[in-house]
Amino acid sequence: MSLVDLRQEYMFNGLSEAAVDPDPFRQFRLWFDQAVAAGLPEPNAMTLATATPEGRPSARMVLLKGFDASGFAFYTNYESRKGHELAANPWAALVFFWVDLARQIRIEGHVAQLPPELSDAYFQSRPLGSRLGAWASAQSQVIADRDVLDRRLAALQAEYAEQPVPRPPHWGGYRVSPVSIEFWQGRPNRLHDRLCYRRDEDGIWLIERLSP
Repeated sequence: MSLVDLRQEYMFNGLSEAAVDPDPFRQFRLWFDQAVAAGLPEPNAMTLATATPEGRPSARMVLLKGFDASGFAFYTNYESRKGHELAANPWAALVFFWVDLARQIRIEGHVAQLPPELSDAYFQSRPLGSRLGAWASAQSQVIADRDVLDRRLAALQAEYAEQPVPRPPHWGGYRVSPVSIEFWQGRPNRLHDRLCYRRDEDGIWLIERLSP
């Protein structure tokens, strides 16, 4: 089968301005809870897109680890490629795609590091292997082979065999504070529903329908 023949018709119910919550964070909670209830694998997986100051983009999958009216949180290595790009250009885009529900959420916003106490608390909630892994990996850096990681992990396991694993200074959380959040619902004939929440100058969320 050729790529042009890969096609799926979306036959889901529509998305109307009258039906959505006027608060985009409550609307996100509704859709997220429905994705969880549907048993989708890793419904908190999201694409994170960053860019250099010159506009060169990069994207990868990360996991949403919290959200509220202030934004959407994830955790990573500050010295990774995305960390360096966010330090130089603190704007990012997030995309959730729940194919079984024919739904997509696009988020654009400003990014800032979370307070150290929040990163500390989340780090200590992680499994031991993940805490040691944060120390073992110089994320995004070139290494000679897999043995480099395995030897580093073994050394860390011995070092922290009888003591708590502290959060590495190069590891922690970020919050994406949105300026726009778009909810996309697949519809027949590729005439999808797209409702975009956008803050006006007074900080009020406006809802605009976008052409598909």
